[in-house]
Amino acid sequence: MVYGMIVGLWLGYLALTANLEVSNLILGLLIATGLTLLLRPPRRAFEWRRLPAALLALGRYLFVVAYDVVKSGLVTARLVLDPDLPVKPGIIAIPSGCDSELATALSAHAISLAPGELVVEIDDDGVMYTHALDASRPTEYVAEAQGLRRKLLRKIFP
Repeated sequence: MVYGMIVGLWLGYLALTANLEVSNLILGLLIATGLTLLLRPPRRAFEWRRLPAALLALGRYLFVVAYDVVKSGLVTARLVLDPDLPVKPGIIAIPSGCDSELATALSAHAISLAPGELVVEIDDDGVMYTHALDASRPTEYVAEAQGLRRKLLRKIFP
């Protein structure tokens, strides 16, 4: 598994740099190896029977994130272009509800992708403190923003 992570990171680095000179190949390999040793990925048994459900959940998750980004962009544009500027900013605590740190990080990333929202801190319990342009209804916002994402991330990362 460690070698697979090194090769994956190395290929990702090479794809991003688009430079196949020997010095860049060596540098990419050193960076990939260093990151792998630094991160020390946990050993987990791969369950092939979970793969179809996880891939379906991943596809739905990507669709939900894209929909949220477009919807938030339209809402933010409406708020900014309104002459009264009906903005009620604030910090909202959103529990991630995920056991995996990677799932919590992906959830925070999805929230931060949406215009007008930014995760400013994640505590040890996985609660994401999020700045929102409209913090007037925090409980509805939490249920709307996190409900489906949490369910899908639990299918992807058990």
